[in-house]
Amino acid sequence: MKVLITGVTGFAGSYLAEYLVDQPDVEVYGLKRWNSPLADLQGVIDKITLINFDLGDPHSIYKAISEVRPDRIFHLAAQSYVPMSFRAPVDTIRANVLGTVGLLEAVRETGDDPVIHICTSSEVYGEVSQEELPIVESTPLRPQSPYGVSKVAEDLTAYQYHVSYGLRTLRTRSFTHTGPRSKEVFVAPAFAKQIAEIEAGQRNEVVYVGNLDSTRTFLDIRDMVEAYWLLTEKCPAGEVYNIAGDYTCTVGQMLDTLLGLTDVKPKIEVDSRLLRVSDVTRQVPDTTKFREATGWRPKISFEQTLRDILDYWRDQVAQPHLRVQR
Repeated sequence: MKVLITGVTGFAGSYLAEYLVDQPDVEVYGLKRWNSPLADLQGVIDKITLINFDLGDPHSIYKAISEVRPDRIFHLAAQSYVPMSFRAPVDTIRANVLGTVGLLEAVRETGDDPVIHICTSSEVYGEVSQEELPIVESTPLRPQSPYGVSKVAEDLTAYQYHVSYGLRTLRTRSFTHTGPRSKEVFVAPAFAKQIAEIEAGQRNEVVYVGNLDSTRTFLDIRDMVEAYWLLTEKCPAGEVYNIAGDYTCTVGQMLDTLLGLTDVKPKIEVDSRLLRVSDVTRQVPDTTKFREATGWRPKISFEQTLRDILDYWRDQVAQPHLRVQR
């Protein structure tokens, strides 16, 4: 079986590649930009085939699909940083929406029939009232960022290509997932990096934060990529699923858990630059549909995930010459 991952050098893509190389009879192909850093693929780079492409160039997408002729596609390549989408909305829409259209058109034009996982986001739901919790797949889509809008468009495009052309698309609305190697612009690694720098005496004993009152449901990336694989193994084409962990807390409670793993006692200060123009403060999902379809359950505890993230950043801070360039 040939499996193709777009965005293979990214956070989720690299973990998915690591998971897939251990599956029997699976050949892993990864699409990347010519200048993408390969550090996150160090453990599997000799076990997968890398192909250069550009998500903004439909010809390069078609050429890659024609070359590989994959049986399954995991479409993970995206502009995935919500605050950046407010600064660069056109680029976000172009990369996420037109890139997805280009991928689906390439599959349609080759005449192949792969299973196609289109990874969208819990950001499609936007701000949900307390009365609407937990969030189910039929909850109205009210995106509150250009990123969220782009993911709604990806989601509905994938559905339209299934209905119109019979492409075997599957959509996931993935809630917060994190782990070692996640970029420090995201909340858990941002806190962990600051704590590690304080431990090492490299910064003043202050942790800068954004909105600590937002509620998130956390999942380890290693559990998430297993869920993605089971999605393509067991779920019928055309469907959409929430995927999320079991542990829900505020961002402030997550920070408290991280601080419980260290002896430092920093001050906490809000940095206005870390506050979003419009925030999504309630992300409490119902994942019954996916779990009943696949039997999947998270295996890694919330505390273990945070411990692994903190240990990762301790290593990065202690060995800056080995730090991943992002």
